[in-house]
Amino acid sequence: MENFAKEVFSRESRYESGNLLIAGIPTEALAREYGTPLYVLDQKDFFFRAESWKSSLERHFGPQAGTVYYAAKAFVCVEVAKWVDQLGLGIDVCTGGEMAVVRAANFPAERIQVHGNNKSEKEIADALAIGAALVIDSFHEIERASRLAHSAGKIADVFLRITPGVEAHTHEFIATAHEDVKFGFSLASGAAWRAIEEVERASSLRLIGLHSHIGSQIFSGDGFTLAIQRVIGLLAEYRDHFDRQIPQLDLGGGFGIAYLPGEFSVDPDQILASMSEVVKSECATHSLNIPTISIEPGRAIVGPTTTTLYTVGTTKDVALDNGVTRRYVAVDGGMSDNIRPALYGADYHALLANRVSGASPISTRIVGKHCESGDIIIRDIDLPSDIGPGDILAIPATGAYGRSMASNYNHLPRPAVIAVIDGGARTILRRESEKDLLALDVSENVRKLL
Repeated sequence: MENFAKEVFSRESRYESGNLLIAGIPTEALAREYGTPLYVLDQKDFFFRAESWKSSLERHFGPQAGTVYYAAKAFVCVEVAKWVDQLGLGIDVCTGGEMAVVRAANFPAERIQVHGNNKSEKEIADALAIGAALVIDSFHEIERASRLAHSAGKIADVFLRITPGVEAHTHEFIATAHEDVKFGFSLASGAAWRAIEEVERASSLRLIGLHSHIGSQIFSGDGFTLAIQRVIGLLAEYRDHFDRQIPQLDLGGGFGIAYLPGEFSVDPDQILASMSEVVKSECATHSLNIPTISIEPGRAIVGPTTTTLYTVGTTKDVALDNGVTRRYVAVDGGMSDNIRPALYGADYHALLANRVSGASPISTRIVGKHCESGDIIIRDIDLPSDIGPGDILAIPATGAYGRSMASNYNHLPRPAVIAVIDGGARTILRRESEKDLLALDVSENVRKLL
């Protein structure tokens, strides 16, 4: 079957005689050993992509290259956090839970950024305690961070998240820099400048940078260009008012990857060359020193590294009004291990991974096992008409927001994550069990709280 689209699979994946191999291991063997659903993470691919972003940032920004912060929200576990540290990258976290995972990996605090539009006081206090930088997202947070830092006898390093008013061409739910959004301080309304003034008045806060993130799955440089122009304009306004310059600028992430055959992933060299030109030009226009530039790829590093394996359970044919027959293929996972198709209408590719098929293709809908009509993984794809129970389907490019957004809906245990490299495999997140599902249930006596 000629359905292997190299551009959507990890670099160490290949297709031979009907079998998909990842890092030299047949996916059929992985499914047999570890069960399905199963996330299979290509470790060499992860390292290659992370190193590519780091080297490209250094190449195009030279002495002003800052930190590549891996976005933990895409996917993190203790082992992955150790890889990120080993690679010399930073990491950004947006909850106390993500922070706990990163700290369990003994990740250096000086390379941690703490994000989130509604950080709790405990999350802020924990960040202050280890010396991680805060990316401040609201006026309430300025007050909380200032008060907690003062109480701890610390001066906290902070970034301000700026909303530059850019309409990124992506899904509404993952566009983050236009005006009508929950994140950051708006430039257009003047909120960004008021936030700067409040931070400057707070003796326990030190403004070390501005932060801008325009969304996710961005392929065009136009949105980045406009955001850079506007945020550097704010840097110049700050310099003119305070007679000093904010030293750092974090341009966020959101770099797109390929999910379907014929698509492409953003090339680090191309996008960072473009961003570098704009930064240098705008700084020259405003007679600014070029600030230290950081970025935050998450999906662009981990997304293409991972393939999800499913086992087919049932199939059925449905006659449509137009005379076409649609084949429903149900697998042993679904929206609990990949919510993106239901949440965003995200598209994916699929491959029969365990055998050669000479059967004619048929319009196929791949669905999960949940009690929801919307539990659809792929809405329409041509697959061999003889796919049946026991076959293995591989869905590539599931490394970002697959396991990290997974749930226990219908009380399904979350799948394992297996790292593969050079013909070897190991578990880095074990499969949940029914015992795990019951672990939080309690039976306690009623307590009066008044």
